[in-house]
Amino acid sequence: MHILVAALHRPLKPTGVCRHAANLAQCLAETDEVTKVTLIVGEWQKSYFEETFKLFSSKINLISVSINNSSLSRNRWFLFGLPKLADRLQPDIIHLSFPFPFLRQWFKAPVVATIHDLYPYECPENFGYPQVWFNRWSLRQCVDQSDGLSCVSKSTLESLKHYFPHIDSCKKTTVIYNYVDFSHVSPKIPEKVFPDEKFRFLLCVGQHRKNKNLDLLIHSYHNLQKNSVLKPATKLLIVGSSGPETENILYQIQMFALQEQVLLLSSITDEELCWLYQNCELFVIPSSTEGFCLPLVEALSLSPRVVCSNIPIFQEVGSSNCNYFELSNDLVYNLTEAMTFVLSQPAMNRLSADTRFSKASVAQQLLNFYTSVQ
Repeated sequence: MHILVAALHRPLKPTGVCRHAANLAQCLAETDEVTKVTLIVGEWQKSYFEETFKLFSSKINLISVSINNSSLSRNRWFLFGLPKLADRLQPDIIHLSFPFPFLRQWFKAPVVATIHDLYPYECPENFGYPQVWFNRWSLRQCVDQSDGLSCVSKSTLESLKHYFPHIDSCKKTTVIYNYVDFSHVSPKIPEKVFPDEKFRFLLCVGQHRKNKNLDLLIHSYHNLQKNSVLKPATKLLIVGSSGPETENILYQIQMFALQEQVLLLSSITDEELCWLYQNCELFVIPSSTEGFCLPLVEALSLSPRVVCSNIPIFQEVGSSNCNYFELSNDLVYNLTEAMTFVLSQPAMNRLSADTRFSKASVAQQLLNFYTSVQ
């Protein structure tokens, strides 16, 4: 079976969607049923797909497309360039790693898409107006044209059915989680930030977007400092690419005079990320909405203490292994109290691997899904 994974996307640095595409290619390449995986990216993505995601399998063929990295050029390529490329490569399945507009009649093979979230409807602030109207159209068009839709969580599937209530009667849908695998990763200290292992820090991983509530986290961190809850020199490290909220985040850091205490990082390696998860005093993820939240699942496999907001998707993937705070009334107080309580408790042993997020399990579910739409 030959799978074509379309991952041409705007980001100049790795994001969760890019990691999802690389993970699709890697887990499929390890199965006997798949003989070839063609991974399509933009030329501006090629270096980080090769260097950050380490696509070592001989079954994976990385093809970079040379076009302008603009919305108009990318969407023109989705509509016209991808069908021509697919016609030349003759894959058995075409998997869109995120929703984008296309015309089904121009493809010979079945086309499926991953639905990560319903942010254009649930969190329009992430896009702004009028851009969000195009994002909604793009999502609707992809949902309508696809032969099947793979949602990254039950919560995402429920949201999909809420905004597209007739989808059950006309479309094959399923839930396939993202997988987590640090088994072949050797932890490495991020030397640009940490000179040695004695550094103390709280950790959050997330792009600078409204739904991530990073302003809430920074305010709560300031309260922990003010109340002398933290051990001396404990910093807050936020790992994630810049976005619509970057300016507000920088303003808040300056307002609380935390320029030396709050560190913003992006584009780190898996080895560095692994070390951060293992060595943080506390991992915090205060989002108001998420589709899956790979960092939370990664953290649960490596970090001793986790605090997150009490939202359905975190209950789904984290269950009783997380410490939750409520996104109601005084949010800053709620998060501050939750962090204070967890920091006062001894660190628990790290959890055993959750089979829901294993590479082998995800690969088999993908194969079953592909078979169902052929």
